[in-house]
Amino acid sequence: MYQQSPEIEKQEIIKRYRNLLRVWKPRNPADKKSVRKAFRMALEAHKDMRRKTGEPYIYHPLSVATIAAGEIGLGATSVICALLHDVVEDTEYTIEDIRGLFGEKVAAIIDGLTKIKGIFDQRTASIHAENFKKILLTLSDDVRVILIKLADRLHNMRTLDALAHDKQLKISSETIYLYAPLAHRLGLHAIKSELEDLALKYTEPDVYNTIFFKLKESAKGRTRFVNKFIYPIKNSLIEKGFQFTIHAREKSIAAIWQKMKKKEVSFEEIYDIFAIRIVIDSPLETEKSDCWKVYASITDHYRPNMDRLRDWISIPKANGYEALHTTVMSHTGEWVEIQIRSQRMDEIAEKGYAAHWKYKESLNLNSRLDNWLDRIKEMIESPDSDALSFIDDVKGYFFLEEISVFTPQGELRSLPANSSVLDFAYAIHSELGDTCIGAKVDKKLAPINHILKNGQQVEIITSRKQTPKEEWLNYVVTTRAKTNIKMTVRAEKKKFAKTGKEKLGKWFLQIGVDFTNENIKKFLTANNFSSLVDLYYAASQDKIGIKDIKAFAASNFRNGWLNYVSRTSSKSKEIGSEGESDRKKSRKTIESELIAEKNHANGAFEAASCCNPIPGDHVIGLTSPDSLTIQLHDATCTNAKEMMTVFGSRKVSVTWPNYNSFSFLAEIKITGIDKLGLINEITRIISNVMNLNIKSFHIEAENGITQGFITLFARNITNLNELINQLTLVEGINQVTRSE
Repeated sequence: MYQQSPEIEKQEIIKRYRNLLRVWKPRNPADKKSVRKAFRMALEAHKDMRRKTGEPYIYHPLSVATIAAGEIGLGATSVICALLHDVVEDTEYTIEDIRGLFGEKVAAIIDGLTKIKGIFDQRTASIHAENFKKILLTLSDDVRVILIKLADRLHNMRTLDALAHDKQLKISSETIYLYAPLAHRLGLHAIKSELEDLALKYTEPDVYNTIFFKLKESAKGRTRFVNKFIYPIKNSLIEKGFQFTIHAREKSIAAIWQKMKKKEVSFEEIYDIFAIRIVIDSPLETEKSDCWKVYASITDHYRPNMDRLRDWISIPKANGYEALHTTVMSHTGEWVEIQIRSQRMDEIAEKGYAAHWKYKESLNLNSRLDNWLDRIKEMIESPDSDALSFIDDVKGYFFLEEISVFTPQGELRSLPANSSVLDFAYAIHSELGDTCIGAKVDKKLAPINHILKNGQQVEIITSRKQTPKEEWLNYVVTTRAKTNIKMTVRAEKKKFAKTGKEKLGKWFLQIGVDFTNENIKKFLTANNFSSLVDLYYAASQDKIGIKDIKAFAASNFRNGWLNYVSRTSSKSKEIGSEGESDRKKSRKTIESELIAEKNHANGAFEAASCCNPIPGDHVIGLTSPDSLTIQLHDATCTNAKEMMTVFGSRKVSVTWPNYNSFSFLAEIKITGIDKLGLINEITRIISNVMNLNIKSFHIEAENGITQGFITLFARNITNLNELINQLTLVEGINQVTRSE
């Protein structure tokens, strides 16, 4: 428990304030005076407040200001705002007080921060699409609001130990879902990596600790290897007169874990756990050619893998990242990644948008990052009424890589990866998109759904007879294209609205359900229609009928929240007849075994099909709004993290002990060497030794390598782990893992 005397706390506050000044390095006395005034105001406003750790609250704004100045590189205005970011929300001071003391710009930024705090930190409501739009709107008003909020979230994540476990899970899920992607898009690589690592520490502590200690154990060996590897490169660069720094940077724990899952390999099999980074002191006018000279020096000593050469100097990434990456074969037969940057490129890579802004005028060009902010503004202004789709689209857009394609005149256009001919047409002009029937891609004819590649030249072919169709939405990824297609299609559908509404009204009356706005909205939600226009159009075209109204009435007007769950979850696996019986029998058992919060004790529990948790797993519960159903998810489930962010108030703390009562669906993946009798041995262990039922069995052998997926019914996590251990001992099997 934290315990310090007032005198020691006073000394610590002064020490932290001096550290802020040392990190920030004020440019003039006036700025220093303003920051001192802000510090004194924050100190007075928070004098009687404590954090959950027991520490004085002023430690928090001081830390946020230090992160904003030192790790993001923001200036005096941002430091003042960081010091005062909680003053209006938590004390009696008002925005008018701030405006009078520090001016309009500081007041506007703090007002934005206060609004965001209200959106994210409310206890009973979740982050709804409209609130999310308000957050993103601040990107176009003043990006410093988001940068300071990222600094605030980073410090909160660093001090998350003081909170209860369920709060840790919710905040970590929110961080992965929104904050880390935002940091990525704003070019804050170091902050994005730390946020992901800290989130992993609380969502998957076993994974985090295992990788952390493996990195620690292998650190000395890596240092010896790096010193030997860089020795000839250093000598070459010194001979050529370069001023430079060279060092190794480890991948983040979260990045290593993502790669282990993606490649399905162990920690020891990840070859690029670290990268060598060379940063040269080079003037702006020669930095590109100097980076290529460094590359030439490296290839004098090591053979490069040409498939792994990445030139982000000629065409930077969307978040402003510039560098030259190569992968070379080392003296010990291992691949090593090398990153080559100038000091300017390195500053932009580490400090993102703040550094980009610093260099923008000297470079005299429009940043791709500015283009991305324009696209975000475009998304916000979109009339699309499907709120949840809006959040999913924007969140996904944070992480999208980009491609560059050329118009027939040679003009360069940036588009998200996987963009189609249709996306390109709409990017040029909405009328061009509406009438597009195909394109010439590198002089060859291509259909409207043709996926474009980096560097291609595209000429759009149009016809006046062409009009947008609903299936076009399957061919596009950009918001501009989706918005234009939806608007045109919706205008066409509106012509059928009156007919559809009349039909629907007749069906409701035939079944005996009141045709009220409330019931129409419930029916719309339960059947996954995004708007009344879509619903009435479906009725007019007989895509729905009286049987759908009957099903709706029979369900007693239950809320459509579970439809959202099924829509965002992976495609459900159907349960076999034997497993279905087991599942029905086990409902009462689940309810008796699970330990949940008292106010949810009467809810019906249901295992989610997206992650198929079993007894003994670390699970979380998510309730429907009427609290009739609690759906169980594995704590690591991607969908669960998303829903905890979107439906934060519906999370229930749940414990599922390691009982043996009934069986639950699980899937395992097996890889190994193909040999006679392998399948027989696998099924013998599952059926005879472990006495488990197999639902499905799919195995293939190619070029001597066997890979298979087995879906079965396990009683609990201990039971499943025992099976995995048994199968691992079989000759010819290299690896057995539980599938996600």
